[in-house]
Amino acid sequence: MKLPAIKPATFKLLSIVLLLALLGLSFWYSPSWLQLCYGLALFLFGMQCIEEGLHNTAGGTLERLMARSTATPVRGMLFGIGATFLLQSSTLVSLLTMAFLSTGLITLAGGIAVLLGTNLGATSGIWLLALAGQSVSLSPAAIPMLIFGILASFFKGRGKAFGRILVGIALIFLGIDAIKGGFQAVGEMDLAALKMGGLLEVLMFCLAGLLLTIVLQSSHATLILTLAALAGGQITLMQSFAIAVGSNVGSSISTAFVGMLGSERSGQRLALAHLLFNCITALLSLILWWPLTRLVIYLGELAGMGDLLQLAFFHTLFNLMGLAVFWPWQKQLAEKLCQWLPSTASEALLADNKPLRPRYLNANMLRAGDTALQAVLQEVRYFGSVSLEVLARVLYIADDELRAEDAPKNPRLPPPPLPMDAQILYDYQIKPLYSALLDFSSKVDLQDEAQQALLGNAHMAAFQLVEVIKHGKHLQKNLQLNLQNPESPTYPDYLRLRRHLFKTLRQFRQMARLANDNPEWPEKLAAMEEHIARLEVFRGRVMVKLRNEELDGWQTSSLMNDSNYARRIGQGLMDILQIIRLTPPIEDTLESPEQAPAAFQT
Repeated sequence: MKLPAIKPATFKLLSIVLLLALLGLSFWYSPSWLQLCYGLALFLFGMQCIEEGLHNTAGGTLERLMARSTATPVRGMLFGIGATFLLQSSTLVSLLTMAFLSTGLITLAGGIAVLLGTNLGATSGIWLLALAGQSVSLSPAAIPMLIFGILASFFKGRGKAFGRILVGIALIFLGIDAIKGGFQAVGEMDLAALKMGGLLEVLMFCLAGLLLTIVLQSSHATLILTLAALAGGQITLMQSFAIAVGSNVGSSISTAFVGMLGSERSGQRLALAHLLFNCITALLSLILWWPLTRLVIYLGELAGMGDLLQLAFFHTLFNLMGLAVFWPWQKQLAEKLCQWLPSTASEALLADNKPLRPRYLNANMLRAGDTALQAVLQEVRYFGSVSLEVLARVLYIADDELRAEDAPKNPRLPPPPLPMDAQILYDYQIKPLYSALLDFSSKVDLQDEAQQALLGNAHMAAFQLVEVIKHGKHLQKNLQLNLQNPESPTYPDYLRLRRHLFKTLRQFRQMARLANDNPEWPEKLAAMEEHIARLEVFRGRVMVKLRNEELDGWQTSSLMNDSNYARRIGQGLMDILQIIRLTPPIEDTLESPEQAPAAFQT
């Protein structure tokens, strides 16, 4: 008898229930383990509160702060150190940096400098935890902060966000004190007895730190457990050193995995740089294991440090060693990354029956409102270039003629049979991108009114582009029918209508590439408006042909309807130009020209 298959969602739910049941059982079995997990939960939740509060207080300044702070390598490194110290999460800062790089707010070299700083800033957390293990109580400071933070949360705006930060700091302090209470008895397992000696033992504990960090998705959590085990005598100092090295590599693997899947090419380069830095630093630590560990123990004992502080000292020292090795080679590393992960060749935007995917939208961008907004603006520009090419193809206009500096007055007509592909292009090119834009924009959290206005402009531009394509869909039916038959009485009229639309698209493309404050803008906009108004002359000619019995009523009706679609296309494109003028341009801080999407150009 064949058993029914378990659905993935059901299996996931059962797995979560089983895990929670086992965790609850472990709490009943070991009160000290419960206290340790309680402290760890407070610590991690406090980090989330600080992250949320800082994002809400940053408002529209985060973008400018990041751009200014990465102008030089030293400032980029200091920014990485400071941001990681405040957020207490090197993974979060790394992913935010990838998001800023993907939207063009910083360069690849600036991103590498920030990453070098994040690794050094991450050592602040283990120093804080090690001090907690030295019987330094933080609860006296935590309780007032918690009270003031909760009171501030009743206010609105930045006061509420500041209160969230205070609550986060207080929870971290309380969590550290709770962890300290569970330091002495985490369990009965004595890993210190696993003494295989030599390199094999070091590699085994490095692997343990790596796997634990990947599972917990936090190097801080791994180091908390390591400090607990070290304070309880369950691991030796040398074993804790090895776990610290493995946790560094584990954090970069988690970041690289998310960055590779959730970023475009520039973000992938930065994810690879982070992985290379941590892996090479770990390798150097293993090669210099004996002198490095002996130096830490000697200096630690000389300064009167206990085991916990010596672990923090080792963690800082081997990260400083990696920073010293990589610092002179930042520019060369950026060049090599561009060679290893080259920009994708400029391929055709359109491919039949292959849905287009967004270029600039991914979950990493949503970690900060500034990057999310910039991602939307860039995606709308990309959507504009796709829509323009779709519209040209619907009108049977070659892309090279649309882009040519000296285009012919009459665009060449493809040989018959002409495809009827407007609906396919809409379903596979326009609708997927527009749906992705709406879905992403619904998750963007912006506090600044000016940023909200920019987001509204982007939505309106995307909506107008969709409407223009829909008008083109209606227009293609009669174009395909009449342009394949040169003997048709309406053939020259549809050629004239197509020529009019060709000029409209070229005018739109030229104006979309102008700077917002270009003095030629009003003149060119007036010329485009005058060109669209000439459709009245077209209609007049059609009516003359009807009176001369060169066309019948059915043919005249079709031409009148299609000229109205052409007018709507032109008016829709003019509306988009007005929206573009209200939207500030994205600064060109990208690594290569092909990565900088100018406004609505193919």
